[in-house]
Amino acid sequence: MAETFIDPSRENFNTFKALPRDTPIHMLNLIRFKPYATYPDGHELAGKGLTGAEAYKEYMRTIQPVLERSGGHIVWAGGFEAMVTGPADWEWDETFVMAYPDATAFMGMVKDPDYAPVVVHRQAAVLDSRLVRFGPKAGPGFGLP
Repeated sequence: MAETFIDPSRENFNTFKALPRDTPIHMLNLIRFKPYATYPDGHELAGKGLTGAEAYKEYMRTIQPVLERSGGHIVWAGGFEAMVTGPADWEWDETFVMAYPDATAFMGMVKDPDYAPVVVHRQAAVLDSRLVRFGPKAGPGFGLP
């Protein structure tokens, strides 16, 4: 199996932190679920037979108060239909874009004391993921004045 990613590496997070912190950001999320969630021993949902999709749904439900405090919200979500350019296979179960007022808000979210108890659902659910930061494009460009 190819290398998988669930949480940011120290190196990647340091790169994120080195970028401007005071401009709006969008975060592309690509998520592939585990067939069955793998909660840590002792967690109330360990061994309950939840699918990865069910555990991720619980993550999205319980993360809402933390997201609201950070100013984060989903600006786009969609389901895969067809690959037009690229390989025919699509490995992602969830695809969405989150918006944050700035990188400081995103970092505040992951440091929020209420984040740790809910991120366990994401970690139990996710087999592989990509989280890609995008910032506003300055100046003229494709489709821009």
